[in-house]
Parts: sequence; structure tokens; C-alpha cells
Amino acid sequence: MAEQQTPSAENQSSSTTPVSLTLLDPDVLECPICCEPLKIPIFQCENGHLACSQCCEKVKKICPSCKSPNGYSRCRAMERVIEACRVSCPNSKYGCKENTSFGNRSSHEKQCLFAPCFCPVPLNDCNYVGSDKNLRNHIRAKHKDHVIPIVFDTPLTLVMGSSEKIVCFQEKKDGELFVVQAFRKSYGLAVSVNCIAPSAHGLGRFSCCMDVIIDPCIKLKQAFTVREIQKKIHEEPKDSFMLIPSHMLMLTDWSFGIDICFSRGMDSFIRA
Repeated sequence: MAEQQTPSAENQSSSTTPVSLTLLDPDVLECPICCEPLKIPIFQCENGHLACSQCCEKVKKICPSCKSPNGYSRCRAMERVIEACRVSCPNSKYGCKENTSFGNRSSHEKQCLFAPCFCPVPLNDCNYVGSDKNLRNHIRAKHKDHVIPIVFDTPLTLVMGSSEKIVCFQEKKDGELFVVQAFRKSYGLAVSVNCIAPSAHGLGRFSCCMDVIIDPCIKLKQAFTVREIQKKIHEEPKDSFMLIPSHMLMLTDWSFGIDICFSRGMDSFIRA
């Protein structure tokens, strides 16, 4: 009677040890129809052409590559490949150490707190890009004289001129960066407030209250949540801004003062 051989501990460990591979063409792991990363379940026609589950339904189970009318069956082999694949975050160079399954990489990218943030200081020679934390340190080291220090819940007065303008603020303790931009239009001036940070944080971390003083008799007041964006905007804002009508600004030749106050959470709405 032959003796049954059992795998050695060395062979067992080598069979489960991850192996680093280089994929020369990442497109092979994408659905050829929608070009999105393949996710389980994955289907194939009788000639082996792949499709994700959503595309399989959209094409009514007729393969767009070979027009096979026989529908699709599960491609278990490709599902095992996708399930075994792990990819590093594209923001790894900014500090993210997350490895995700190939099919879920886009979901992680939307939530990644290491998404690159761009220096908002209006200097032509600065093209710095880095993580939220590193950008704060960059501002303190390189642009200390180009930002206005602020303390949460402490108002300060900002004087705006007649032309489009950008003003940068940095919180003294933790270093959060805020950008106030003015966009001049025929109907008035749109003044936006944003925080330079990964959008994965979502709304609600910060709020802002602005009091615009046209003259002693004309004042505007508004509070809003501050959006978090990775770079300053270059077009008229659609939210998180105050509109100052042109007929008011004509009284002061488009120059005016703003009392502005930044807060954590929704405290600005209480103040307003």
C-alpha cells in the first residue's frame, strides 16, 4: 500500500505567498464594452468575449463583438483573477498605503484622504501638489507671507478691490487652508469660499459667515457650508458663494469690506 504524501510546510507557505506581477496591459481587466474595471459577476459569450453584469443586460445578452445570440455564461476563471488582484492606490506617492481589489479601486479613489491638493497661492512659479497634510506644511514653509492667519470663530475684516481677486487663509493651529475668490460679472460680484482639502471629507466640516459692508446703511449677511476642493476654481461658482449685486457696488466703485468668520461644523449658521 503506497504511503500518502502530505505537502511540506515549505510548499504550503509558498503556495499562499502573494506574488508580485507586472500587467503590461491593464485594459485586459476592464469590461471591453464600458471600459470600466471588471467586477464579479463576470460573463462571457460562447466565443469567450467578456462583459460585466451591467453591460450584459444592456446588450440584451447579444455579444457586440461576435453577435453571438446565445447569451452569456459566468466566466469563473476571470472572476478568480479579479478576486485575486490587488492594486495600490494611485495616490500612493502622496502617502496612501491602501491596496484594494481591482474592481473596487474607483470606489476607494473617491474616498481617499490622500487625494492630491494643489497650492492655491496666486504665484505663477508655484506648482506644488501634495497630500492635504504636506500642502499645509508647504504653505507654512514657502508662503507664510502670502496667506492670512485665522483663528476659528474669530471674525476679521477683508478689503476687496474692483477686480477679480483671490485671498488665502490658514488656520493657525491645525493649518486648514481656505480660499476666498471674487468673480466679477455684469450683474455683480460672486464671492466664493472653499477649503483646499480632499473632497472625500464631504460637506459639513466647516462653515463661514460673511458680512459685506457697502456703506453704513447697506449691509449683506450670509452663512454657508464650505466646500472642500482639491484646487482653486477658475470659473463662476455654483454654490458656497455670496452674490453682491452690481447696483450696490457702483456706489463704492466696486470696492468694499467683508467681515468674515470661519468655524468648525455649523457654528456660522448660529452666528448668522
